[in-house]
Amino acid sequence: MAKQELLKVEGLKQYFPIKGGFLGRTVNHVKAVDDISFTVYEGETVSIVGESGCGKSTTGRAILRLEEPTEGTVEFRGTNLASISKKEMRKFRKDLQIIFQDPYASINPRQTVSSVLSEAMEIQDVLPASKRRARVEELLETVGLLPYQADRFPHEFSGGQRQRIGIARALSVDPQLIICDEAVSALDVSIQAQVLNLLEELQEEYNLTYLFISHDLGVVRHISDRIIVMYLGKIVEIADKESLFDNQKHPYTKALLSAIPVPDPDRKKERIVLRGDVPSPIDPPTGCRFHTRCPFATDKCIQEEPVLRTAGNMKEGHQAACHYIEEIAAGTKESIY
Repeated sequence: MAKQELLKVEGLKQYFPIKGGFLGRTVNHVKAVDDISFTVYEGETVSIVGESGCGKSTTGRAILRLEEPTEGTVEFRGTNLASISKKEMRKFRKDLQIIFQDPYASINPRQTVSSVLSEAMEIQDVLPASKRRARVEELLETVGLLPYQADRFPHEFSGGQRQRIGIARALSVDPQLIICDEAVSALDVSIQAQVLNLLEELQEEYNLTYLFISHDLGVVRHISDRIIVMYLGKIVEIADKESLFDNQKHPYTKALLSAIPVPDPDRKKERIVLRGDVPSPIDPPTGCRFHTRCPFATDKCIQEEPVLRTAGNMKEGHQAACHYIEEIAAGTKESIY
């Protein structure tokens, strides 16, 4: 059975203007997300990973139009969200929800949990007022909290419990796609596991689709079906979970995965240490964005931007943006370090 396409992002750009001079004119732009394309299918979990500042969270916010995209299309079930009016966009808010990194900052501290969840249902007109309280209590039980806690305020909960409230709020309007923006990174490791397991159970129960944004590769390995690796506003590799962890092709992905600690003191693991710092997104490098730190970079990398492609023994759907995929895999490309 063919997978149903839910979200299709094409040529997405998100530039933030930099003002300067006496008149406050735009003198340059921060190119946070620079021409990326990918597809999310119904019922799957697609993760976006990369270093801080690579454009992961900005991508999620641009899809939801929490930041207005500079360019590109964001198709949700065939409708381009980037081109419709704000009034029309409100109709899609019900189907597209987000779970933020800091639940305390994203929940009104003056409202009880019941008010927070009821307000979401009222705005989207999901249920009549008489049925909302029962739905609130049902949602709390669904996310592992108790019904009587509905009348408490956010400060009366722990961080993990607050994140469960954030999940309940997202679920309250019966969404189809949930963007999890570093949803577990602020939580204790044991609580992380509980929340991840909860997200997986909810996905199965409600047929949810996740776009999971994270910098934690251990978490991503646990929850993902497919993974997108970003570097400085660009996608450098896309693959299913097994292909990416067992047969990664891009030098940046290799370096990223080599940093995952191995819980075995006797097993020696080669760590790939990248030299230099991430360049500024205000003035990104020409050609391949990664060439300033890549151990295999040549003049071609400086001058010519690589496209995402499948090569060598890569599975269908596994793509990397590197000129020397075949040579690096064969071991014939020497490191310049």
